[in-house]
Amino acid sequence: MSYDFYNRLRSSLKNNRRYFYYETNVGAGLPIIDTLKHLHQSSDQITKIEGVFSGSLSYVFNTFSTTNRSFTDILSEAKEKGLTEPDPRDDLSGMDVARKLLILAREIGIHAEYHEIEVENLIPKSLRALDDYKSFTAASTEINTHFKQIKDALSNQQALRYVGKLDTQKRKLQVALQIVDQSNPLIQVKNADAIFAIYTKGYGDQPIVVQGAGAGASVTARGVYSDVIRIGMQL
Repeated sequence: MSYDFYNRLRSSLKNNRRYFYYETNVGAGLPIIDTLKHLHQSSDQITKIEGVFSGSLSYVFNTFSTTNRSFTDILSEAKEKGLTEPDPRDDLSGMDVARKLLILAREIGIHAEYHEIEVENLIPKSLRALDDYKSFTAASTEINTHFKQIKDALSNQQALRYVGKLDTQKRKLQVALQIVDQSNPLIQVKNADAIFAIYTKGYGDQPIVVQGAGAGASVTARGVYSDVIRIGMQL
C-alpha cells in the first residue's frame, strides 16, 4: 500500500466517521499502536523506535542464542507450535517485520514507502530460489552452518535479535539481525515475546518499553476481539 493510498484511506475514514482498528497487525495483543498514537498526539517527539517485532523470530533466536540446538531444529519446533507462518520462509525473509515497521512509521507521520526499508533477508542467498519449504529444509546442513557461524561470534553476555529500527532524525528504516548485549533493552525478551523500545525527547535516554507475547493464535484473537469491542463502543 503506497503512502498516498494510506493517507486517502485515513482521510476517508475520518470524513465518514468510520473506524478501522488494526492493533494486532504489529504486536499481536500488545498496545503498541495505541501507545504511539498517544505519544504522537501529545506532541512528544519520537526520535527512535526499535524492537523485536516478530514473535516467531523472537522464539527462534532466543532459543538459538541460549542452547546448543541446530537452527533448523528450532525453526521446525516453532512451526509445530504454530508460531510461524505455514511456510517459515515468510518469516525469515524479513518482509513481515518490514511491514510492521512501515505501519509504525506512518502512525507518527513519516511519509515512508516499503521500498525505502533496508531489509536483511535471513534465508541464505543460495536457497532463496527454492520452490517449497521441503526443499529448503533438505538443505539443513547449509542452513545450520550459516547460522552457527553467526552464533560463534557471540560472547556469553550477548544474544541474537532480529530487529526493526526506525530513526526519525535520519528518516532511516532498517530490519536486520543484530548482536545485542546487556546494555540493550532488547536482550531481555524471552520465549515468543515481542518487545518495542520507544525513545522520545520527553523521556530522554530511557525508552518506553512495551513487551509481551508477540505470536500465537490466542493472543492475536484477544487483540482482534478488543478492537471489535472498541468499534462497538464508538457506535
